[in-house]
Amino acid sequence: MRFLADMGISQSTVHWLHSQGYNVVHLRDEGLQKLPDELIIEKAFAENRIILTFDLDFSDILASSSATFPSVVIFRLKTATPQVVNQKLKRILSDSSDALQKGAIISVGEQTHRVRYLPIK
Repeated sequence: MRFLADMGISQSTVHWLHSQGYNVVHLRDEGLQKLPDELIIEKAFAENRIILTFDLDFSDILASSSATFPSVVIFRLKTATPQVVNQKLKRILSDSSDALQKGAIISVGEQTHRVRYLPIK
């Protein structure tokens, strides 16, 4: 799987994903800190990447577009340290990798995560 880390995602999480063998880029590394959400989605689609973010706008954009990809993992955590994010991401990759590959929005909360397959109807 290939990932695109939005601005709220720590470089520690990017390094952790690399250490797990995943292909991941951070918007900051490509000088795209101010790229609008719609263009982030286009970039992820063109590069076959899954978006990692804290930004709730991505689910609204994808829902209104009837898109089937890219998948998005949205972290909705009170404690958003890289260690917590990495732990949650490890669980998602174990439990929901099929959904990520098919096209889904995964909302990650404190206790659990919720999968909504794309397109949202």
